[in-house]
Amino acid sequence: MRYFVVDAFADGLFSGNPAGICVPERPLDEGLMQKIAAENRLPETAFLYRDGNAYRLRWFTPKAEIDLCGHATLAAAYVVMNHLEHGRREAAFETRSGTLAVTRCRDGYRMALPNRKPHRIGIAPHSKAFLGTEPCELVASRDLIAVLRDQRAVEAYRPDYEKLQKLSDWLGVVVTAKGERADFVSRYFCPELREEDPVTGSSHCSLAPYWAEKLGRDELRAEQLSARGGRLVCEVQAQRVLLTGRAFLYLQGEILTDE
Repeated sequence: MRYFVVDAFADGLFSGNPAGICVPERPLDEGLMQKIAAENRLPETAFLYRDGNAYRLRWFTPKAEIDLCGHATLAAAYVVMNHLEHGRREAAFETRSGTLAVTRCRDGYRMALPNRKPHRIGIAPHSKAFLGTEPCELVASRDLIAVLRDQRAVEAYRPDYEKLQKLSDWLGVVVTAKGERADFVSRYFCPELREEDPVTGSSHCSLAPYWAEKLGRDELRAEQLSARGGRLVCEVQAQRVLLTGRAFLYLQGEILTDE
């Protein structure tokens, strides 16, 4: 099958978040898709195939399938518009999170993801102990989001994955604060994988609505402060969060398997 690696939400190669995009000619067995994702060892491997007039898209970490991945969706749109149907300006993907639409725009690619506005939760003593920091506020949706005092606290945060794994009600743990250059900044940690994710589009489905309410505006610039770094433009709507970012092709080739 054709295979691409695309750096998404990036300023250029070797920044943003890399996603593997596999383009099989037919649906694959779920076990095989998981083996390929584990072999690739990228934050996300997506499987994209044509079904009539639509594209179907599934996302796998090296350990499990997930229900939403922003950067791999942006990367899949890049592949469709530049390699599968060159010149196309829009693409829609059927996914576990519904139909996700992506449009080519002046600043890169704009995709519409679900608005997952987080709810506030109490700061229990064990939460502070597991997080290893003193949050100003805790909110949650799919991920646990710890609001810290400023950008420097986000930059200085060091995760203890043994403790973060005890926060088992959530997929990931996010630390965030008002930004110095951007409207807000964040970092995303995957306790199960014991890794920091470079740029997490899906977490901004919750971060953008939170900061839109805090800052009193619906259009925001976000920066994820991982080692690779990433930038996103966010627009919050009632049902959707529009995320805009750029993408760069790192690799293209073929995956060979006899299964």
